[in-house]
Amino acid sequence: MERLHLEHVLQSVSALESIILRSFGPEGGQVLFTRDTGRVMLSRSGERILTALHLEHPLARMVVECVWKHSTITGDGSKTFVLLLASLLRMIRATAAKEPHMSRLHNSTAAAAEAATARHLADRLLEFALTELDGLIALNVLPHGSRVSLDDITAKTPPEPSFQTLLLSFFHTRLGNVHCEFFRDLMCELLSRWMGKTGQPSSSFRFIDNNFPALHTQVSGLPAVSSRLIEGHVIHRDFATPWPQQNRRPVKAVVFSGYLQPRLLAAGDVLELGGEESVTEDASVVRFSSWTERSLESVIATLQSFGVSVLLCALKQSSAALALAAQAGMGLVECVSDEEMSLFAQLSGVTPVPDSWAVHPEHIATLTFCKPLILGAHRYVHLDFQDAEERLKVKPCSLVICGPGEEQTDQYARAFQAAIRMLLTAWEPVDKTEISTLDVKETFISNKCTSLPTDAISGESACTSCSMHPHQKCVIEPGCVIPAGGTFEFLLHHALHQYDRSCSVSVSISAFVPVSHILANALLSVPRQIYSHNRKRFLQAQTRVMALAPQQSHILGARLRQTDGPPEDGKQSARSCRKDSAALTLLDLGLESVSCKYHLVLAVVQCLTSLLRVNKVLRTHTVLHTTSHKLLSARLESPEDVDKDESP
Repeated sequence: MERLHLEHVLQSVSALESIILRSFGPEGGQVLFTRDTGRVMLSRSGERILTALHLEHPLARMVVECVWKHSTITGDGSKTFVLLLASLLRMIRATAAKEPHMSRLHNSTAAAAEAATARHLADRLLEFALTELDGLIALNVLPHGSRVSLDDITAKTPPEPSFQTLLLSFFHTRLGNVHCEFFRDLMCELLSRWMGKTGQPSSSFRFIDNNFPALHTQVSGLPAVSSRLIEGHVIHRDFATPWPQQNRRPVKAVVFSGYLQPRLLAAGDVLELGGEESVTEDASVVRFSSWTERSLESVIATLQSFGVSVLLCALKQSSAALALAAQAGMGLVECVSDEEMSLFAQLSGVTPVPDSWAVHPEHIATLTFCKPLILGAHRYVHLDFQDAEERLKVKPCSLVICGPGEEQTDQYARAFQAAIRMLLTAWEPVDKTEISTLDVKETFISNKCTSLPTDAISGESACTSCSMHPHQKCVIEPGCVIPAGGTFEFLLHHALHQYDRSCSVSVSISAFVPVSHILANALLSVPRQIYSHNRKRFLQAQTRVMALAPQQSHILGARLRQTDGPPEDGKQSARSCRKDSAALTLLDLGLESVSCKYHLVLAVVQCLTSLLRVNKVLRTHTVLHTTSHKLLSARLESPEDVDKDESP
């Protein structure tokens, strides 16, 4: 048993921070790992770097799992996650150590009191983030951002700011400045092909993300600029039977989720295995084999009567089935993955058939073509669907990602999928439930801080936060972006300090510890690290951003007065992103999604609260087979890299 203190938590997170700082920011480099097998891994992705570590301490594993879950959803922010978490822990430790009663306690009692105070601050910080953070962002950050459109996704001269600028900034942080423009253009071309003519963009992003394993093919040994889009769909298997019908058009195909097998005997059917005169074991086997072959021949004949010439099977078929399919001139593909079968079903409109005797015309897909395809050193099956553009309102295509080595190719593919997840998060609106109505003029007079139960350490009540503006529904609209390089952190830092002053004026509590002040100071650690190589640039960037921020002490009331007239429904609303913002002068730093930043801060605060709620660690000497660790290893490492005997 090991009792955890605040210092132990900070040490674990600081160790992870020291690793990701090597690749943080636009000037960060790539990290090279060497495994015991001699295989190397090269990556700049914080998620990939953290999940590749063999960690001993359970707290470090807990942090990595939180980072992985956040990155799986938003596709971005894994390195900033660790950096902000470490900064919050340092701020909370410093705040807890300044409590007046700490100096009068013994060492052991002081450590317990410090941990209790830290947990109390984390709980208040989580409550503040869940109730007030989105409103502060909507009122104080969004007006200095802009909203990009998907209409100019493939424009050669897009406006500023644009969707292409957002993608360029993302790929620059993941892949550097060598190939970022090339992969940006390739991503825009991919999205233009898969974006439906009707419907929400988020549904298209979600479709690509869910089917990305089947939508892309990795080819090692070629330069990255050889990456391209090809028409149709690529099945990552080869024909198990000869395929002499490359020129036949159209082609009819059937998908089987099981085996090509004889018709099962129904109740009451009798299979004669031998005669009355001589019944031997060998004769029984021969007669049974003949019946099986005749049944399979009947299956193949039925498929031929429907004009089927391609069979896609999820399982490996028997030698008899392969021989009969080859004899009939059918192309048979074995061991098709579940992801590819699912995508085939969505694009063709047919469902896989579990029983080979239950094939009907509605189970048959019509293909424009089906032929072998050689990519690198591998041979695949390449096919396309008839009338897909008219039926699905999209142009199906497959992405070929090339790279000089296996690890570089995998890095490009991961960056592509992460970009899709980032776009999905950026184009989903963040709404907040309306607050009870009060008069606008009484905003800062009638605001009351929530009184929590008396703190067991300090013996005094504390004020967590002031309510956001009444009559308000805070919304982070889809596609809202803000200049990168610390702009979001600078603006939110300023807004939190203004918010803190408003609460301090309206509430008079001597022992008031504003959690907004803790979050505000922790946020500055991100731009400090971005400009760590040049402190002068940090001050210049902060000055440029602060010139955009309002100077009124009561920032919430000022923002409310700046809205362009009351809404039609009589309710006040936050100012949304605008096109003519003065923040456009910072576009040389790139763009980042406001929604992704909001989700990042929430995830960090939730992880912080979970970490500080851990009191003890119980160490065991047996292997615990936890599903979360297996899932983490299976999704982010190849099967041969999974550590099967790793103890908790």
